Amino acid sequence: MKKYSFFIILTTFLVSTSCQSPDTTDSSISSTVSTDFDALSSWNEGPTKQAIIDYVEDVSNPESANFIPIEDRIATFDNDGNLWSEQPAYFQLFFAMDRVKALASDHPEWKTTQPFQSVLENDMKTLSSFGEHGLLELVMASHSGMSTEEFEQIVTDWLANSKHPRFDRPFNELIYQPMLELLDYLRANEFKTFIVSGGGIEFMRPWVYKAYGIPSDQVIGSSIATEFDYNNGNPIIKRLPKIDFIDDKEGKPIGIHKFIGKKPVFASGNSDGDLQMLQWTDSNKYKSFQLYLHHTDADREWAYDKDSSVGRLDKGLEEASSKGWTVIDMKNDWKVIYPFELK
Repeated sequence: MKKYSFFIILTTFLVSTSCQSPDTTDSSISSTVSTDFDALSSWNEGPTKQAIIDYVEDVSNPESANFIPIEDRIATFDNDGNLWSEQPAYFQLFFAMDRVKALASDHPEWKTTQPFQSVLENDMKTLSSFGEHGLLELVMASHSGMSTEEFEQIVTDWLANSKHPRFDRPFNELIYQPMLELLDYLRANEFKTFIVSGGGIEFMRPWVYKAYGIPSDQVIGSSIATEFDYNNGNPIIKRLPKIDFIDDKEGKPIGIHKFIGKKPVFASGNSDGDLQMLQWTDSNKYKSFQLYLHHTDADREWAYDKDSSVGRLDKGLEEASSKGWTVIDMKNDWKVIYPFELK
């Protein structure tokens, strides 16, 4: 199967167009969640919620034949479209475009040089016509040329000052309340939670702990090349205009093996880009759980699947049906979508 990166996928979706979550950590908690407390309170009662609870209670029960030792309770989650929204375009693309506009004064040639001209003129149709090469050029120009510390601050400032075009809220407020509860529930039952995303690893690291309670060292993502610079006694790591690792499709199991070193027993995604991660999890010797999020709520969020240019879910949905994986029906399974709905 052909592999697409976060950056390459931008080609297809261009044509279609903080947060206050619990500050939890990933430390082990020896006791399981009390059955008297509804840890998944934003989930409607039904087979999806019950399947999650049944699995967690089974594999965390020392007397069960399916008991999984704590050190092997690895749970991996895609980010875009699975822990936060991804429409009408991946949020990192909004960031890249804003970066190009912010840097434009230092690059007067961009006014007449594509694909930068299209960004500056907000001409999405023309921008999409440049394909993979043009979009990679855009990303490399906007994500490189600075130290890793400088890039982290740029991301932090952007999240603090940018708002989503539909909801008029900071992008990192558009995280899913039910998934926050799921992350907490798994950690309370001594699972170690990881993000495994096609998005940029250094784009995610500055904010994921506050958003999801997932430490930055438990984030796997796509990356650009870097180099060490002693910098006259003030060492820095420079970001270079070159792709280093693509964490999408077949790249996800490779990234999991490379950075975690164990197969997950629980994996959650929302698109065909996550299919190989769920397949890898399904091959675990331990009882495993595969969870797909199906976007079915056009009123509160978006409804899309096999025909979407962003977060396409086609083959994954078919395989979930054939293998009996659990599929979240966002409209029917979730009482609320975002944390701000609870306020």
